Amino acid sequence: MAVFGGYRTVWLIVLFDLPTASAEERAEYRHFHDFLLDDGFVRLQFSVYARHCGSGENAAVHAGRIHAALPPEGEVRLMSMTDKQFGRMNVFHGRLRTMTERPP
Repeated sequence: MAVFGGYRTVWLIVLFDLPTASAEERAEYRHFHDFLLDDGFVRLQFSVYARHCGSGENAAVHAGRIHAALPPEGEVRLMSMTDKQFGRMNVFHGRLRTMTERPP
């Protein structure tokens, strides 16, 4: 299990590639996607989700939940960053513009 340090607040980022060739794989993809939304994650991009956590310990709890919900195939990566690091993210848009995520 990953350690998320002693930071007060962190963003937990989930990046994943899951197969969707069969009906069963698509169902597993939807289940994992729905799990992330139910656990408070927001979509940043396709297959990239983020959740604001009040502490490194809270991020570790959510990382454990993700580990328990992993689909049998595919790849899931977790990354954490501080509020300050998240705030320094550059977001570039084409013609379609949307609001950038803000900490709660």
